[in-house]
Amino acid sequence: MENENNQTNQNLNILDEVNKGATMGMDAITYVSEKVTDDTFKQVLDTEYNKYKDISRRVNNLYANYSDKEPHETNAMNKMMTWYGIQMKTFTDDTTSKLSELLMQGTNMGIIEGRRLLNQNNNAAPDVKNILNDFVVMQEDSVETLKKYL
Repeated sequence: MENENNQTNQNLNILDEVNKGATMGMDAITYVSEKVTDDTFKQVLDTEYNKYKDISRRVNNLYANYSDKEPHETNAMNKMMTWYGIQMKTFTDDTTSKLSELLMQGTNMGIIEGRRLLNQNNNAAPDVKNILNDFVVMQEDSVETLKKYL
């Protein structure tokens, strides 16, 4: 029984981390989009936003298998810090290149955390590992897309 609880906690922890990463990605894109003047880049960000939203939706659907609570999201303080950080870092430079760079930095942090979770949780449930892997691959694809705008 103890091992089963640890397994459930491990799966919930992974799902919480994925959902926090997805909501943080959506927040960052929302804040950056306000500064975007390039229509093509804005469309790219809309597409990326929807990928994060899809991951978050999948986490929410899967979460019910492990808990009767809601998955963790970024809290108000994190949202504010993300917004503030973007405001400060784009105060003197809000070019498409700079905005792409900021999003890449955040996405790279998500990739590192996601790869770490994958490597350290070999015995997580297959459906949980699957969504984590999809999230990491999605972020790696995002970085490749964003590179074109540097």
